[in-house]
Amino acid sequence: MNAANPDPSSAPLFLIRSLAKSYRLGEVTIEALRGVDLVVAKGELVVVAGPSGSGKTTLFNLLGTLDDPDSGQILFDGRDLAHSSAAEKTLIRRRRFGFVFQSFNLVPVLSAYENVEYPLWIDGVSKKERKERAERALDSVGLADRRNHRPDQLSGGERQRVSLARALVHDPLAVLADEPTANLDSKTAASIVELLARMNRERGTTFLFATHDPAIIERAPRTVRLRDGRIVSDERNASAAGWGIAS
Repeated sequence: MNAANPDPSSAPLFLIRSLAKSYRLGEVTIEALRGVDLVVAKGELVVVAGPSGSGKTTLFNLLGTLDDPDSGQILFDGRDLAHSSAAEKTLIRRRRFGFVFQSFNLVPVLSAYENVEYPLWIDGVSKKERKERAERALDSVGLADRRNHRPDQLSGGERQRVSLARALVHDPLAVLADEPTANLDSKTAASIVELLARMNRERGTTFLFATHDPAIIERAPRTVRLRDGRIVSDERNASAAGWGIAS
């Protein structure tokens, strides 16, 4: 199996059943997710589409162990996330997931290199290995020559590339990218999407990419659409094979 041709018969990376999550907003209960079922194969690139309030961010928070569901099951690489301990979730989040956010979430006083190195430092990786992996990650996103620049010295697209390098530096099984192009102009957004697709194709990393941008959705190899907390469609696009994954 490789990223371009994920094997649908293999054990899925994500197996989600009857996932539900609600929040209290004053006297009102908001049902953010209602009975979501989803299967994602290893090596897939999946766009999760829907308007604001459809449940995209809630879904990503649950998949990435940043929040807990009210009910339902999340199996990640065969492990039941919903019933894992807090310590187990921390290790899974630190070593198996990469996160990319629309607001970049970079530490402003650290350089690009230090931002990418930081999660390895937290995880106790040796200085020598941190240097090798951080430099390799920055080089893979085309920012080796900007390693000493702080976020305020970088463009929006460069900051998102640093964010992607940080997400990939520990070779995660899956990257959850929540609206990563929302704060970028269309040309820069397109370059970030192409970079995500290349990383998926070359590394075999599974990517889930949340967006409401129609220009991205129409090119996606697989699009899962959310509306009012439910999946309303799950479609594959044969013409999007060159975007990273063949359908």
